Amino acid sequence: MGKDFFEISINLIKIFVILFSMVGLVPLLVWAERRVSALMQNRLGPNRYGPFGLLQILADLVKPLMKEDFSKGNKKLLYYLAPILAVVPPAVVFGSIPFSAPFQVPAFEFFGFDLGPYTFYFQSFHLNTAVVFALGVSSLASYSLLIAGWSSESKYPLFGALRAAAQNISYELALSLSLVGILFLFNSLDFLEIIEKQSGPLSFSLLGKDFVFSFLPNWGVFYQPLGALIFFVALIAECNRIPFDLPEAEAELVAGYHTEYGGIKLILFYIGEYSHMMVSSALMIVFYFGGFDPYPFSQETLLNFLGSDFKLSLVLFFVFIIKFFLFLFVFMWIRWSLPRFRYDQLMDLGWKKLLPWALFNALLTAWFIFL
Repeated sequence: MGKDFFEISINLIKIFVILFSMVGLVPLLVWAERRVSALMQNRLGPNRYGPFGLLQILADLVKPLMKEDFSKGNKKLLYYLAPILAVVPPAVVFGSIPFSAPFQVPAFEFFGFDLGPYTFYFQSFHLNTAVVFALGVSSLASYSLLIAGWSSESKYPLFGALRAAAQNISYELALSLSLVGILFLFNSLDFLEIIEKQSGPLSFSLLGKDFVFSFLPNWGVFYQPLGALIFFVALIAECNRIPFDLPEAEAELVAGYHTEYGGIKLILFYIGEYSHMMVSSALMIVFYFGGFDPYPFSQETLLNFLGSDFKLSLVLFFVFIIKFFLFLFVFMWIRWSLPRFRYDQLMDLGWKKLLPWALFNALLTAWFIFL
């Protein structure tokens, strides 16, 4: 947490700011998704309450809060625990993602105490094995869906929970294997190191020759286009969003695993879903789109222009945020563009298509590295 009271206080503030920012973005994303769907379907969308319908967010929040709180079945502890488990894993993973480069604070005196120097990261905590941590913790969210369906003691929630468990197992294999290629190339499990190795123009060595393509950034997507595609498809499935929303298919299962939930508990499930979407967007940026890399500019050029580490970190933060919202828009775009798969198509895609191609991509990458 830190070596003294000042650093511990700053780190605690960072944790709460990042957590509440993630939760606070959810209502805005719900509003944005409604506006995007309205735009794609030539409708108006929310436009009654406040400018551009922004106060519709408050109306959507007040309505569930006024609902009667009820519990279902005899497993009340698990019934109430499931919505909380849906939010905690993505919130923890979100805190491990670097939104900008760290900045240095030189030593200074404060009320007679000598403090510093410090290195502050634009993340809740910095881990050298962040990739393993993110994959491990994010996979725990599937337990919340399984617990919700089982503890509801109802037919359709149980069917949705079983679908969710099978779907997550199927696509987590392809998701993890698709990352093997990018980890082979960058040879690191640290998010910051992976981002740093994507700076500059596209350059690599093959068969003793150096190749440089100055018109392209050195981002992972240009080394691993197949891996990026598989990873992105698997992320959509992990988020249980259309066309992979079989665990909550309205036409078949009413609302799936959260059929028996209402009020604030249902809001927590929505927060969990949108939090997964935010984590997925951030991971795509870190692994395949340079993170906060400001291509075509270099960090050294921006540092010389801005004159301080802190200003540079703020600029890089906005670079990351722009990429972040672009990927969130892509998630919304896909939702309103593609139909839902049948369940057998969903499983066939995971086991017979994505998994073999992810394995092929890992072997192909290893062969190129050997060359």
